[in-house]
Amino acid sequence: MENETFSFKNYAAITAVLLVLVMTVLDVTVVNVALPVLAVEFGVSDSLTVWIITVYQLVITMLLLPVSSAGDLYSYRRSFLIGVSIFTIASGLCAAAQSFTIIVAARALQGIGAACVMGVNIALTRLIYPRKVLGRGLALNAMVIAIATAAGPTIAGAILSVASWHWLFLINLPFGIAAFCIGYKLLPHNPPREVKKKYDVVSAIENMIVFGLIFYSLGSFARKGDTLTMGCLLALGLVVGFFYVKRELHRPAPMLPLDLFRIRLYTLSIFTAVCSFIAQNLAMISLPFLFLNSLGFPAFTAGLLMTPWPLATMIISPIAARFVERHNPGITAAVGMATFAAGTLLLLLAPSGVSEWNIAWRMALCGVGFGMFQTPNNIVMVMATPIERTGGAGGMQSTARLVGQTLGATSVTLVFSLVAANLQAVHVCLGLAASFAILAGIFSLSRSGQIRQR
Repeated sequence: MENETFSFKNYAAITAVLLVLVMTVLDVTVVNVALPVLAVEFGVSDSLTVWIITVYQLVITMLLLPVSSAGDLYSYRRSFLIGVSIFTIASGLCAAAQSFTIIVAARALQGIGAACVMGVNIALTRLIYPRKVLGRGLALNAMVIAIATAAGPTIAGAILSVASWHWLFLINLPFGIAAFCIGYKLLPHNPPREVKKKYDVVSAIENMIVFGLIFYSLGSFARKGDTLTMGCLLALGLVVGFFYVKRELHRPAPMLPLDLFRIRLYTLSIFTAVCSFIAQNLAMISLPFLFLNSLGFPAFTAGLLMTPWPLATMIISPIAARFVERHNPGITAAVGMATFAAGTLLLLLAPSGVSEWNIAWRMALCGVGFGMFQTPNNIVMVMATPIERTGGAGGMQSTARLVGQTLGATSVTLVFSLVAANLQAVHVCLGLAASFAILAGIFSLSRSGQIRQR
């Protein structure tokens, strides 16, 4: 049963979770900025250096559901503490790396630690927060992710301006140790289970093969890799995926949470999340091309113009969480997606010679819409599931985000390869972003009656 009171102990416990969440998100954005420096340091090509980012994200994707399942069966707290330990040690190994091979291996190890944390983050949040204010906890998670995403490039630039690249990883050590100590003392244990189940090793292996092959091949398509090889790997991933799904259908608590998809409210929430993240990446990846190539803004200004979006999301998320404590979250999320769609269409229709201010408020409108959507959707997704399956639900939520982001990035690449004119390609991407946002809004609105009945 969820907590009924919220004390200083709860605040301290959630601090441990948020500290590590910040580190795992930052370690994508800060390292991304440092790739040119790392290419020179290790004497490798820019294209090869991308593996420092790719291996981290790929390992997270492969392990999210297996780690979430382990958390459901054994202990969210234990999974978190193991993850923090691995992530912190791997950060030290990254800083000490003397070769490209070693830093890539250390980044893979970091990905294992990050997956352990991300896979149980939502489950721990649900155990820490009382049911009536759970939305505030989920909003705080969304706000922290938005801050870390927005601040990552700035933090990386600040560190690299005064210190070597090693400090991008060394900075994780004190925060990792602090999070482990707080978590060890204060994080709650899983609710007691009536029936103890065994961990499904075969499903874990199948899951890693399926998600590894599919996401690797999609990422390579986006980077214009060998089409034939990547097509074969994608086909192999889909074939293994067929047998994986077939096996999971007959299990009472499957690793791939197909049992949760029998809950219509949860299914609609997952599809809504996937569509929203496709829309987000379609817009976010294509917009710099609009600012730099079509509207002629300098690089510094273009970077600043990307900031109002995550900043508005950060501000609106906690407000939306309090709002849905008394109002229907399905309708709120639908209004959020409609607002997001309006923002992307206004960017699409922005005339040449438009001022920075007129771009900034359109970007902020997109951020407001996404902030109105994200927290209510997460609340519906989590509360639609039994508490003993929160780990699987949270893992699937993170997987839905990664699927949406990958499909969005791949779609941008396809559009730019098919449409010759740069401005026209950006307009197509923004039009698709608005379309997926509207689709997400329709999915969200279709569940509002069910939410009212719960």
